[in-house]
Amino acid sequence: MAVAREDVLDALRQIKHPEESQDIIRLDMVKDLTIEDGRASFTVVVKDPDSAFANQVEEACQRVLHEEVSRGLSVDVEVDSEMIPLGDDVMMGEGETMQQTSGEDGVQNTIAVASGKGGVGKSTVAVNLAMSLSEQGYEVALVDTDIYGPSIPKMMGMEGEKPRVNDERKMVPLEKHGIKTLSMGFMVDPDQAVVWRGPMVTKAVRQFLGDVDWGDIEYMILDLPPGTGDVQLTIVQTIPLTGAVIVSTPQDLALADARKGKAMFDNVNVPVVGMVENMAYFSPPDQPDRKYYLFGREGAHELARELDVPFLGEVPIQQEIRKSSDQGTPIVRSAPDSASTQAFAEIADQLTEQVALRNAEDDPTQKIEILYE
Repeated sequence: MAVAREDVLDALRQIKHPEESQDIIRLDMVKDLTIEDGRASFTVVVKDPDSAFANQVEEACQRVLHEEVSRGLSVDVEVDSEMIPLGDDVMMGEGETMQQTSGEDGVQNTIAVASGKGGVGKSTVAVNLAMSLSEQGYEVALVDTDIYGPSIPKMMGMEGEKPRVNDERKMVPLEKHGIKTLSMGFMVDPDQAVVWRGPMVTKAVRQFLGDVDWGDIEYMILDLPPGTGDVQLTIVQTIPLTGAVIVSTPQDLALADARKGKAMFDNVNVPVVGMVENMAYFSPPDQPDRKYYLFGREGAHELARELDVPFLGEVPIQQEIRKSSDQGTPIVRSAPDSASTQAFAEIADQLTEQVALRNAEDDPTQKIEILYE
């Protein structure tokens, strides 16, 4: 009996935690999921093993999987308390537990949006992906790690704003469109070039990721600079990324660099949870059913298939995307009925599905120690 992983996750989403008012997949409580030979096996990680929920969740999982997936499915559920392996530099008192997160305290999933080259619309995808996740009810943060060319302040309509520092000497991120945001563009004069060597860039990125009061965040979207340099290495050394999304256009030149981006994340053991094809086609406003493939057709889709990476979706070329970015209101908010907004919504759906699968099946990503820089 063949059982799809997605069907198992969809069924388990019906089980809500009574105190959190969210399902156990969104709360990242399902771990070690395996499906093989008509048998589904997984662990449900709970905070309080003596709670009523902990005592009932095993039966609830078995019941919903038999009702929604297959009555012939063998279901093996283990309920475990919320403990994580601790490094040598972490000390905890007796009886204390630590919540498992992918990034900083309170950050559940950290997603790096990357590209092998500039000019493919990576920041546009990062901003509108963050917006789509927020529109779907997730708590979202957006971090612009492009030190030399930050574009998030303009695209989010936040030019000239400055973050404050709280009593704990941590930066408090700015908030716009329901998204907590931080960018080097908030710190420097927009008319001045940032002329920094690698160590200064490294220090700035680490401060962005560590010395910030983010609060509780379900998805932190990191807009990386193009290429494979200091910023990318610093990020994987500073926080454990849940995964990476690679953005490319369909043309061969961009695809060659996208391939290099995938190889970079493979080298540092960061899973690529999806690929997005931007500028996929153009449809004239008066002929919305016609598609003109200006940069090639389905190139990123084919590359994703070749590299065995999930394809999250394609975004068309629309004038409204450029206008909305220049005006500081992302198209997901400024034109909710547009084809691009629908595309970003579908990409967000696919991303959350892939992240849920990655979190349920695989161990959390660890920070990488790079011995030679």
